[in-house]
Amino acid sequence: MKFKLTMFLLCLSPIIVTDEGKEFDTIKILVYNTHGLPEIFIDDNPKFRFPIIGSKTKAYDISLIQEDYAHHEELESGLDDKSIAIRGPLGNTLFCPFCTGSGLTTIFSQEEDWDYQVESEAFETCSGWLRGANDCFAYKGFQLIKLIIDGNELYILNTHMDAGRRDSDRASRKLQLDHIYKVLEQKTKGNPLIVAGDLNLSAKDPEDMKLLSNFKAKLNLVDSFEGVNRGLEWSILDYILYRGSPTKQINIIDAGEDRSFVTEEGYLSDHPALFVEISF
Repeated sequence: MKFKLTMFLLCLSPIIVTDEGKEFDTIKILVYNTHGLPEIFIDDNPKFRFPIIGSKTKAYDISLIQEDYAHHEELESGLDDKSIAIRGPLGNTLFCPFCTGSGLTTIFSQEEDWDYQVESEAFETCSGWLRGANDCFAYKGFQLIKLIIDGNELYILNTHMDAGRRDSDRASRKLQLDHIYKVLEQKTKGNPLIVAGDLNLSAKDPEDMKLLSNFKAKLNLVDSFEGVNRGLEWSILDYILYRGSPTKQINIIDAGEDRSFVTEEGYLSDHPALFVEISF
């Protein structure tokens, strides 16, 4: 199942100027799993958290959100009037009334002179109905964003893959990575690319790391957090991978965790709010 949407925004892009006088577009991207399961399954207060999360996306040009399952209205209530939120596949409740959508949302918060297209696609496999993190109840997949900035193409993929620690869960993640790879090979054609989201590939699991290493090698991707201290509070499951092209490079200006995603009640999710700022 696929959905397409093209948006056109009219305004000046943020730029930086190098010592040589060259101008580069800059983009600040948030990647955040929002822990957005229905309230019956979580023990915190999503109606309190999600408007705050929405408000904090205003600091970013693009926010790549995962687990936006059951509290999208609350998320939107915190957005700026000019922000645009595009959701991924919502699922088919006729055949599975208890299933949720993909939980994927991309938020554009700034009025830039970008032409962009967003395609959403569901994975063809999952692992776990009553076991293995129950992933089959979610319509997981990915969103592929094509940005055209000053005639240059940049692709950004937002995804949330199967969880669970069983061999069948890992096998499902491998098939999902293969699915992503085939789509990116066909559509990006070697152009600059960012792949981000909750891949559920644990940095502590050697088999998961083999999957990640092979995926990165096939697409010539680099981890934007290489050499960045990610702290000990979180399990490493979320990634921001990137590559440039022979004619257009991606330069990392900054990458880290946005530690403002916290209130007096604690963190706004059970995942870190990761960000990367690039020049393009």
